[in-house]
Amino acid sequence: MTRGDKPTTRVHYKGDHNDFVIFAESPEIVCRWKKDRSIPLMEVVDGFHIFTTRHQGAQGHLEEASHLALDSEFGTHNVDDVVRHILERGEVKEGKERERTGNTNVTLGSMGGHT
Repeated sequence: MTRGDKPTTRVHYKGDHNDFVIFAESPEIVCRWKKDRSIPLMEVVDGFHIFTTRHQGAQGHLEEASHLALDSEFGTHNVDDVVRHILERGEVKEGKERERTGNTNVTLGSMGGHT
């Protein structure tokens, strides 16, 4: 059975020192939040995790951003403040998670591909 292959919404912020990415629920909710800040952040973002790609753009390898990287770029490592900043100034990008396949029967060992 495949996993993944579901729509994702990334908000990419190109900073002076690093690129930062957060995941949002949908592009529509980000647009609504920009017009109406009374919408709670927890309805906008898909988890309060901030990632960096080390200047590899929105599609680069994601690593969780350190407090030092957040302080250096945003002047704070307060997650709510940084998420707001990225939502306000970042670029929304839609895509799909890469399809992943797993082992269907690991007990077959090396014979799994032979019938």
